[in-house]
Amino acid sequence: AGPRDFSATRARGYLDNITAIGPRTVGSPENEVLAVNYLLEQIRAIERESTDAHKLSIDIQRPTGSFSIDFLGGFTSYYANITNVIVKLEPRNGAEHAVLSNCHFDSVPNTPGASDDAVSCAVMLEILNTLSKSSEPLQHAVIFLFNGAEENILQASHGFITQHEWAKSIRAFINLEAAGVGGKELVFQTGPENPWLVQAYVVAAQHPFASVVAQEIFQSGIIPADTDFRIYRDFGNVPGIDLAFIENGYIYHTKYDTSDRILTDSIQRAGDNILSVLKYLATSDKLAKSFEYRHGNVVFFDVLGLFVLAYPARVGTIMNYITAAIAFLYLTKRVLQPKTRAVHNLKKCFTAFGLTLLSWICTLVAVLIVAAFVSLIGRSLSWYTHFYVSVFLYGTAAAAKLILVHTLVKKFFYKNVSEQYLGDIFFDASLMIWSIALAVITQMGLCSAFICTLWVAFPLLTKLMIHKEFSQKGATMKFVMMYMLGMFVPYLYMMYLSWTVFEMFTPIMGRSGSEILPDVVLAGFIVVITMILSSYFINFIYLVKSTKTTLITLTTVFVVTLILVCSGIFFPYSSDAANPKPKRVFLQHTSRRFHDLDGNVVKSDSGIWINGFDYNGVSHITPHVPEINDSIRTPCEEQAPFCGLPWILPVHFMFRLVKNWYLPAPEIFPRRPIHFKVLSKELMPWNNVRLSFEVSGPSHMSLYVRPHEGSALSTWSLGDGTPVASLGGDYFVFYSHGLQAAPWHFWVELTAPEKHSDGMVSLAIAAHYFFGEDQKSPQLSALLERFPSWTFSSGWSCTYDLFVF
Repeated sequence: AGPRDFSATRARGYLDNITAIGPRTVGSPENEVLAVNYLLEQIRAIERESTDAHKLSIDIQRPTGSFSIDFLGGFTSYYANITNVIVKLEPRNGAEHAVLSNCHFDSVPNTPGASDDAVSCAVMLEILNTLSKSSEPLQHAVIFLFNGAEENILQASHGFITQHEWAKSIRAFINLEAAGVGGKELVFQTGPENPWLVQAYVVAAQHPFASVVAQEIFQSGIIPADTDFRIYRDFGNVPGIDLAFIENGYIYHTKYDTSDRILTDSIQRAGDNILSVLKYLATSDKLAKSFEYRHGNVVFFDVLGLFVLAYPARVGTIMNYITAAIAFLYLTKRVLQPKTRAVHNLKKCFTAFGLTLLSWICTLVAVLIVAAFVSLIGRSLSWYTHFYVSVFLYGTAAAAKLILVHTLVKKFFYKNVSEQYLGDIFFDASLMIWSIALAVITQMGLCSAFICTLWVAFPLLTKLMIHKEFSQKGATMKFVMMYMLGMFVPYLYMMYLSWTVFEMFTPIMGRSGSEILPDVVLAGFIVVITMILSSYFINFIYLVKSTKTTLITLTTVFVVTLILVCSGIFFPYSSDAANPKPKRVFLQHTSRRFHDLDGNVVKSDSGIWINGFDYNGVSHITPHVPEINDSIRTPCEEQAPFCGLPWILPVHFMFRLVKNWYLPAPEIFPRRPIHFKVLSKELMPWNNVRLSFEVSGPSHMSLYVRPHEGSALSTWSLGDGTPVASLGGDYFVFYSHGLQAAPWHFWVELTAPEKHSDGMVSLAIAAHYFFGEDQKSPQLSALLERFPSWTFSSGWSCTYDLFVF
């Protein structure tokens, strides 16, 4: 690449240097000093070489603030003195409007964070370098935000968009994220509304890859993740585009997320795309008036990664309803010909419709029973490393069950009925199902309804074209060939989309907690895909003479795979250096103290709390660490919020305590212990009581609040003043600070109609030591060394103190 082109080689240099710093946890010198200094050094070097066409401004922001968010069951976040590195590139005479490009340079503890999100910051540095050397002046400013606290649940972006003076000029943004390591960067969120933004991406991106299906899946909340997109949308009221690398999510947030695993081609592709889109937006007249173009959502999807189709959702709604109407007219005509048999035809059509739905229900129930059985015998996630196992186990079972049901229907229910008639009637039944689905999903306002349009329009067009062919003798092969050709588009797109979703979802099953049965989820997904792909081939079961060979083959593959899975031959995890698929385990060496109303310690203990991040818990690890046995399962302290356990985030609903272990260990004595003080107790109007506190401690702390029965938390000094309860009714506050921060002061106000002998509220505080000399005790380090190579075990020390007021 020349000096004015995006260079993946130069970007890789930035990436290697950022990741060489090591894990960059908020509050650590690596994040607050080394990473910041490196970014500033590179930005100033770029500034020295920029052309006269541009003006480059640099700012370091260290905001303090608080907000509530409904992510992970709902909680409140408080941050103090965290770090943002911000660069504004604008025309020499300045600019009134700006487009924002956002990445984050912090990482989760114990990981180098190459894909999440150092590579995005490296790409942004190289884009800044490329744009600054261009002699072509920009129409609008481009603001590059290198934010230093995204992994702390989106804190730095909140600090920027709500407090920085440059934030007022931003009219659109591009957020660069990761849910995997390398590959293509997927546009998985846009808007809200603002179809012009998607059109800008479609026009400008050199290698587009986007899906409104991914957007609707992500925004449904079924994926336990979120990005800075939410902050800019909800707190800044700014429209934007969210991109993320999605390939190989198995090593996302692990020690394996290293720069050498990200291909130079992926960096080049991302750089070309984002540079082009930023250039387009920075020279667009629409950017200055972005709010004028805010009208409705947009349907967008790429076609095999070659190009993206995008059109306004209202246009899609009209197309969908017209397609459904044509299909219903066709079906009505089929039923009414001849009119003398209309009632009979209608009855036959609805019978085939009901039998098709019945076959789907039977298939789903049967396969889910298999998945539940596999989970109950302890063989869950057998496909995690060997994905083909899930297809051989659940795919063949689904196909076999579907074929079996219709074979039995044909044999016992449709005796002596014309095969051609049955083929036609079951085609019509499938068309009816898809037409109803199209109308319902469109009515629900989902842009993903375009998939149903494909499954109505192409099959209907195919049937109209080949209907006469089938009536001619000896034309069976020609009929089959033309039928397959007509179905090619929806089948090809569905298989492409399914693979993309599989690629995203399969790794997520390894970090979705111990409450969800991953085999049931994956089996259900495979059954749905099987039903979709078979919908217009059910009629072939009635057209062929025998399905015996197909059934025997499918059943044999299923039975053999089931036996192999039950035998344990498919181990879920892998330590393969080239392609690891590790099991995630979190260990916290915890010292706990429970105080009574008078401040006396009534109970204390210390242990290593062990938490497996998938459905298997730590069952595969116990042979390697025999001390982990049934006698030390984690107990729930019922009187304490969140069971008296030091959750770093309120994810308790994702885990079963019976799959946690609390291994006794010596008490820990951090060099920087937490200090918790009650500053005042005030009687407020309406018999409210205000308790004011001061807390100082490490960079990460968790606050848990549980009002006692008869009391209520009415207001507090956090967020917008309205307390947000987590799932279960307790209140959770996530706290973090940068290198230096003043003691944390906050107050809570409670309402209680009468005095309580057992107090009004229980309040607990946990201090988490993610880095430095307090991070790992000798006992924790020794235990971590005994964990097998196929695990990614992340450990740290923490203290927990419960008080009653």
